[in-house]
Amino acid sequence: MHADDLERRAAGVGLLADPVRRDLYRYVVDQPAPVSREQASVGVGVAHHVAKFHLDRLVEAGLLETEFRRPPGRSGPGAGRPTKLYRRAAAEVAVSLPLRRYDLAGSLMAEAIDSAAATGTPVLTALHDVAAARGAELAAMVANAVVPDGAPDGSTGTALAGSVDAAVEGRSDADPDVDPEEPDSVVTAACAALTDLGYEPLLADGEITLRSCPFHALVAEHTSLVCGLNLALLEGFVDVGAPGQLSARLDPAEGRCCVVLSVRS
Repeated sequence: MHADDLERRAAGVGLLADPVRRDLYRYVVDQPAPVSREQASVGVGVAHHVAKFHLDRLVEAGLLETEFRRPPGRSGPGAGRPTKLYRRAAAEVAVSLPLRRYDLAGSLMAEAIDSAAATGTPVLTALHDVAAARGAELAAMVANAVVPDGAPDGSTGTALAGSVDAAVEGRSDADPDVDPEEPDSVVTAACAALTDLGYEPLLADGEITLRSCPFHALVAEHTSLVCGLNLALLEGFVDVGAPGQLSARLDPAEGRCCVVLSVRS
């Protein structure tokens, strides 16, 4: 998770520490339909201008959304301006330290179950296949040479070192300082992407130790399942993002991810 992304998420959650703001948020999300400032101020028992200030702060933080609508039965000339209404935002805001990605684990498992049901493939095999494919997709952000659309054959583009979140969302946050011909640049870019994924990589003595597991809470009761998921995901990641330069292997130890990456000469 990038520092600015962590700051944005933490700020959004931190706004709810204020009791008035928290009460307004709860009031809005508990209603069956979007509410006006007047409804919120009455519902929580605060002045209209207080409700307006806090509701708009919640909108700025991405916790609420607004829409404009005229009251039922009022339309046409003379009906007045539409009323500003508040509702819960569709986007999710969560902060986890260390960063955990249970959403990713759930997505991979659901996709694997769908695939197994459709093809008859054993679920565990399907999970490893799905995880490897997802790792390869994420590695597009750290590919050591990208050929731009329409570029002549044999030409190379800029190595990508953007965040995993950017890859998932379809953005292309390229780092112009990454040299696709430099192995060190590829390893550095891979570490940056693995950081965004929650692995907290540490490069030392030719190995990348992953100091955190993004699926930590699942490990205690499903060790073999989670370790296999991690290995498949990271093998797919390094095979595409750093072919011939990084390799993944199982090497379980207390207090870190069960997978270790080796940097090849």
